[in-house]
Formats: sequence, structure tokens, C-alpha cells
Amino acid sequence: MDKVIKIRNIIRDFPLGQETVHVLKGIDLDINRGEYVAIMGPSGSGKSTLMNILGCLDTPTDGTYILNGQDVSKMTDDELAEIRNQEIGFVFQTFNLLPRTTALDNVALPMIYAGKTKAERNERASKVLTDVGLADRMDHKPNQLSGGQRQRVAVGRALVNNPSIILADEPTGNLDSKTSLEIMHLFDDIHHAGNTVILVTHEEDVAKHAHRIIRLRDGIVESDLKK
Repeated sequence: MDKVIKIRNIIRDFPLGQETVHVLKGIDLDINRGEYVAIMGPSGSGKSTLMNILGCLDTPTDGTYILNGQDVSKMTDDELAEIRNQEIGFVFQTFNLLPRTTALDNVALPMIYAGKTKAERNERASKVLTDVGLADRMDHKPNQLSGGQRQRVAVGRALVNNPSIILADEPTGNLDSKTSLEIMHLFDDIHHAGNTVILVTHEEDVAKHAHRIIRLRDGIVESDLKK
């Protein structure tokens, strides 16, 4: 299988005064291209730390992380920023949209860093917003949109650079149950289109949309089950 993520013996320690907190204690994980994976675990299990490492927002204390054939575990901050923009589409619980900017411009933002022209950005962003069901909301700003529509804008922004993986951190955490279900159906569609999707969640009904559930406890993989 074509592995998009390969991590070996990932350790992440955080100094706390005179002590060292061992958050990740040697994680091994392979994720194949096109998989739909949920990462679960109680508070303090290490799932947020693992997500930050998978998303190239943090580097491990020790171990190896190969993302799409590149060893990102030893990269500098600038190199990581470039990899993030090329390889990873983020969806956060809090949407993280620019408040005074239209849906179209919010979605187009990652393409500015990728060096695309304004015409290219607008064409691609328009297509992505149409794909996520917001063709009629492109000129609206976040405060003119519902929570579910804002999350759709965030999903569009995550998709716009055709990343290797979509990484979603509690993507329905701020949404009511009906809207949550709509967003999870959107993730189902994204996965069916061939994208690799990784969800970090503590909600079982969100995780059950994934085809594989990895559970962490105390910084190690407790179970890894495929449907």
C-alpha cells in the first residue's frame, strides 16, 4: 500500500520545572493514502500532541516521521511551514476564519503562500466552495454565516491546495447535532473523492464515520481497529 504517513518510535517530552512530562512514549503508526482514520483517547492521552506532530505544528523529541516520502521529524520551522501549506489541510473546532474577509478570500488564503495568481486563486476557491455547498455564500463574511456554513468554509480552505491529508481537530465540537451530522457527511464525501482524512475526536458518534479507529491512552497506542 502507498503510505502517506509513517511514524516510528515517536516520543514527545515536555519539560515542566525540574520534571519531564512524557506525553508520547514511542508511537508507531502507518496511514495509507485514501484512509479515513479517527484518533481517540481521553484527555491527557496524547492525542492533541500527536495531532500537532502529524500536522507539522510540532516536532518530536525523538523518532521518525515520514510524510509523503519526506522526513519531517528533523525539519526547521520554515521547512515545516512550507510542508504544512503543501501537504496538510487543517480543519479546527473554532473554524479559525479571518472575520473581515469573505468566504472566497478565506478559502483562497493558502494559495497566496503557494504563489498562485489572483485569477487562479479565485477560480479554485470558487470551485471548492461550490463543492462544499456554498456556491451562494462566496461573498459573505463569517459573521453572516451559520456555524455549519463557517465550518464548510474551513473545510474548503483545507481542501484548496489539494493536500496529502486533511487533518480535522474536533471538527464538530462547536456545532449542534444536526449540523454536526451534515459536516460529517461532508467529510464522508471528501473521503469518497479520494482524500486521506484524519479526525481527532473524543466523540464516538463522530469517530464511527471513520473506517479505522486508533485509541491512545497514556501516550501509547492502546488499540488500532479497522472496520
